[in-house]
Amino acid sequence: MRKVEVDLKPRGYSILIDHDLKAAFGQFIRQADFSNRALLVSDTNVGKLYAEPVADLLKQAGLSPDIYIVPAGESSKSLTEAEKLYTRAIEAGLDRHSAVFALGGGVVGDLAGFIAATYMRGIPLVQLPTSLLAQVDSSVGGKVAVNHRLGKNLIGAFYQPQGVFIDLDFLSTLPKREIYTGLGEIIKYGVIYDEDFFTFLENNAEAVLALEPAATAAIIARSCMIKAKIVGLDEKETGLRCILNFGHTIGHAIEKDTHYVRYNHGEAVAIGMIGAAHISRDLGMIDDAAVQRLIALIRKLHLPTQAEGCSLDTILATILHDKKTINGKVHWVLMNGIGRVTSMDQVPDAVVRRCIKAVLAV
Repeated sequence: MRKVEVDLKPRGYSILIDHDLKAAFGQFIRQADFSNRALLVSDTNVGKLYAEPVADLLKQAGLSPDIYIVPAGESSKSLTEAEKLYTRAIEAGLDRHSAVFALGGGVVGDLAGFIAATYMRGIPLVQLPTSLLAQVDSSVGGKVAVNHRLGKNLIGAFYQPQGVFIDLDFLSTLPKREIYTGLGEIIKYGVIYDEDFFTFLENNAEAVLALEPAATAAIIARSCMIKAKIVGLDEKETGLRCILNFGHTIGHAIEKDTHYVRYNHGEAVAIGMIGAAHISRDLGMIDDAAVQRLIALIRKLHLPTQAEGCSLDTILATILHDKKTINGKVHWVLMNGIGRVTSMDQVPDAVVRRCIKAVLAV
């Protein structure tokens, strides 16, 4: 078993990574100071496979869980769906010591986390991420949110879970595309923090794509370690943590412009990273070889390099509503090299326009 600690005293917690975490999960529940009533949130894809088995584990550990299933997809990250979940929590009799268990991908984790953060001003949250993307990104670090029609993740909070259980057995039922989208965020960690990790992905692409056990455990653990380190130093994104947004400014705009249907999150982030790399090169921060190296790895891991069905003007307008835009200035995370990035808000509009256009398919 691999264990990563998120050092946020007194809100620190462990991330456990292994196959078959049933025993560790049950022990955690029995030792926790949770009320009997619990809420298990999943979606229509994951719930039919895993909701009942996980509910049985909770029952064996002494809890009485209520299962709530949301429609699969980004549309469930909404205040409308949150309202339904609040109602279910009240009807189920959840109190301030009741736990919310998020069983699913990033949408479920963000939505259930938002409910846990705001119901009775905050109740315990446990993340059970089932997608590769959620395992390396949304389940770690305490960002929870729902979307607004004007932008993604605009309504949310920083709220840490009590624990994260990354059971690698969940990956066996994922479609290939869901594996690829998770790799988009994994590539990001190499770009922003660890060139050796980036090189590992380059040299082990076949093993990574095949989800070979050793490679899978290694890339998930390293991704979580990098994110845990950054979050431990800057929990609420007042400085260093902003580097985790590399590729997301353009990526979120692509998701919104294509109505959260054409591209998965990791796919949009992959395209956004290339756009940010183009900006970095045009500002003289990196050479073209670094851009091409990034593009080559993105292609090798079966991710898109250009966005179809997007309008340049719409993308630019959406970026102005991004939560990282302050006083009308977009805070870009840009590359100083593979493994090194920086944040800046002085990027000429002409450069931004030219580089975003370069990642939009004609």
